[in-house]
Amino acid sequence: MRTEIVVIGGYGHVGGQICTLLDSRFPGVVYAAGRNSERAEMFSRSTGGRIRPMRIDAAEAFPAQQLQKVKLVVMCLDQQDTSFAEACLREGIHYIDVTASLGFFSRMEQLGSSGHDYAAAAVLSVGLAPGLTSLLAGEAVRSLDEVRQLDIGILLGLGDSHGQAAIEWTVDNLSAQFEVMQEGSRTRVDSFTDGLLTDWGTGLGRRRAYRFPFADQRTLARTLCIPTVSTRLCFDSRAATAGIALLQKLGLLRLLKGRRLRRAAVAGFGRVRWGSEQYAVKVEGSGLKNGTPARSEYVIYGLKEAEITARVAAIVAGTIYQEGSNKPGIHHLEQLFRVKLEQDRLSLRLQNQQSGSDGYNTITGISCWSRHS
Repeated sequence: MRTEIVVIGGYGHVGGQICTLLDSRFPGVVYAAGRNSERAEMFSRSTGGRIRPMRIDAAEAFPAQQLQKVKLVVMCLDQQDTSFAEACLREGIHYIDVTASLGFFSRMEQLGSSGHDYAAAAVLSVGLAPGLTSLLAGEAVRSLDEVRQLDIGILLGLGDSHGQAAIEWTVDNLSAQFEVMQEGSRTRVDSFTDGLLTDWGTGLGRRRAYRFPFADQRTLARTLCIPTVSTRLCFDSRAATAGIALLQKLGLLRLLKGRRLRRAAVAGFGRVRWGSEQYAVKVEGSGLKNGTPARSEYVIYGLKEAEITARVAAIVAGTIYQEGSNKPGIHHLEQLFRVKLEQDRLSLRLQNQQSGSDGYNTITGISCWSRHS
């Protein structure tokens, strides 16, 4: 009988919150796992032993005997190799991935199209972006007869506390080149270019956001069949956003590839609190409704980006753990789940099963709005 939940990276910034949320729902079966036994044990002690420690390295040979009682794995660490995830699926262990590596997603998708029969489900793109952005995109598609363009905006607070891996990923991608889907074809673009003035609604107003290599803009083009998809980023500090865009225009961001400047930039993002803890995501779909041009907009905003990421992941993991999935194989979040927006809450449920409306499937303390024209 498989009953255990293992969160790999479970003692990290987001992983620790996922462990705590899952333990409140399924006490006594949650493990905080990772390569560092000491950190796992320290985290376990901080919870009074409710969450148990486990030493596991996803880069090593798959520990089938160690995971023989595990029903679900939540992965919070970036990976290059898909062998661990594939082994989980072959063993009948559900797999939830909270990371956002497009390269890893592509390799996982290749596994899904390889014809193998898996005994469990893998859910990718779980978090804020990709994650909530993907679910909002799904709603935009359902609200229109045809979506020709999808614009995704992400606002992050520079006063928020972000994990080390997230800070390093952001700094490393400030000067990145990447591909987006433009009218059905791949087009190469640069980070922090092609600014788009975005209306975030009451309180946040209009802010210019710039291209950034979030994975959702590539995956959504395929999963939702949208010919043009773009994801842009801005910060709550208008000055910081404009300053980074200016550095990119002057060609100075490429200097961050040097080890010393990169280290200084990472330290700066990690230590200096330049703004608030606010985050926001906006998805705007443009296309046709009843044969005429139409638009659908969805916005979610609140405080503490890591917390909303953890809450989305915990809901998805808890739902799969409790209800399972009648679709084994590899999926992105929007292919299995739907989101329902209300003024001060949102609820997630499996598309093919009507989940109960208990508090665990609902996120409160946030603000949402949508409009259609």
